Formats: sequence, structure tokens, C-alpha cells
Amino acid sequence: MPNGEVVWTYFEGDWHEGNVPVLRACDQATWNGTLVFDGARQANGVIPDLGLHCARINRSAQALDMIPTHAPEEIDGIIRDGLKKFAPDAAIYIRPMYWPIEPGPGFITVDPDSVGFAIGLELVPMPPESATATLTTTRFCRPLQSMATVEAKAACLYPNNGRMLREAMKKGFSNALVADAMGNVAETATSNIFMVRDGEVFTPVPNGTFLNGITRQRHIGLLRDAGRVVHEDVLTFEDFHSADEVFMSGNLAKVTPVVAFDDTNYQVGPVTRQAREIYWDWALSA
Repeated sequence: MPNGEVVWTYFEGDWHEGNVPVLRACDQATWNGTLVFDGARQANGVIPDLGLHCARINRSAQALDMIPTHAPEEIDGIIRDGLKKFAPDAAIYIRPMYWPIEPGPGFITVDPDSVGFAIGLELVPMPPESATATLTTTRFCRPLQSMATVEAKAACLYPNNGRMLREAMKKGFSNALVADAMGNVAETATSNIFMVRDGEVFTPVPNGTFLNGITRQRHIGLLRDAGRVVHEDVLTFEDFHSADEVFMSGNLAKVTPVVAFDDTNYQVGPVTRQAREIYWDWALSA
């Protein structure tokens, strides 16, 4: 098990202790990068939006021409059964995944009926509330839908995100604020992004270059319900330099305050704190 972390893997109809092998050398996904996955979270004794994540993994599979083998409700039930192997308050990262096994016509296409399925449950602690991020720009950008399968949470997209992150870290920052192919802000290398100006919240409008994240959508709804004005708009890097607050939204940490974007510094402000508070108030009472 990696780094001593506890892992359980669901594969071929049963749960197995540890990070067990699921791909073979000649599986179509191994050499074509066509595996899709999703990421849900158990934390503080709850599993927010699990059903939405189970539905999205099936949509991701269909986007890469696979026929899902499990209904979302079935995936939800398998996950909940597997989580019983951990303490109720354990912080678990949940990854259901599909991949094509045999190629289709033309050798690099997918046989839609030859599909593997697995779920990984991994003990991954939640970052402390004091955790923050620093951002910089990167020469790499998010692709258009005509260039890559950006409508899916597909493994083949993540090497591009990884090189964004490595570039940012080499510059002394923890993450990158990433543009789309038109030069407008899309997201960070790892998550969706929000900014605050004069008490109003702004986030890049989904334009087919990045996933409209489940946690992102949840934050938008909760902030609006709390009386905040939230804009989904075309945003530039200059908009972020002029922001009062910036925070990242992702399933791994839910809300991560940003304290710097290149030479612009931010405080962890009231809207960022509110976003975190109302998210967990909702999750713990849902």
C-alpha cells in the first residue's frame, strides 16, 4: 500500500485489501490513456454529493465511447459497502473508474462492450483549515473540446495538468492559474477557481475547456442561497490581480484560500470563510 496509506479496491465483483493491479499490458486503456475516473469524498462522517459523482463517472465513460456496466445507484451502493471497512469518521478519497479492455475497429478505437470497472478507496486526510495556496501563470493551457475529451474526467487529460503544476512549483508557487486556448482564465491545475470583488463572487463560465465541477456547482448554489451574488463570466488574469479574495474549489479539500497570485497578495477573507462554513453546514445536515 503506497506510503503506508490504507487502500481497498473493488474489482471483478469483490473488495480486495490494498492497491491491487487492475490493468494489463495490452488493455486498450493501458497504451491509449482512455481510463476515466471520478473523485468523491468521505469526510467528517458524510459523503457529500456521492450520487452526482456516481452519475458523472458513467457520463465520462460514455464520452469515451464506453457502455457503462453499472448503474449510478449500484455504484453508490458498492461504495457505501466498501466504506464500512474504514472508521465512520475516516477521510477517504473515493475513485470509481472505467476503462476499455479490447480495441475496436481501427485498433486505437474503443470496443464499447469490453469495459473494465474498479473502485479505489484510499485513506487521504483532509487538509487543515489553515492550508492555503499560491498561484502563478503557466505556459500550458486547457484544450478546447475539439482538441481533447474535456467533457469527461479522463486520465489522459491529467499529464497536461501535471506539467502545469510542476512548472508552478519550480517557480516557487503551489499551483497554477490556467488559461483556456483563448487566453481567459479557466481554472487552476487541480481545481475550479473563484474570486471575490466588492463582496460579489465571480468564477469562470464553463466554456467546454474545463469540467463544471460538482463541488463548484454546490458552492455556487449555496452562496446564492446565502444571499451572495455569484457571476459566471469570462475572466482575465487582470481580474484576478484586482480581486479582494480568491479561493479554489475542489473535491479533495472543498475550499482552499489563495493568498498570492504572482506578486499580488490576498487575505483569507469573509466570503472565503463563508463558503467553507456554509458548505460544511449543508453537508453535515443533508
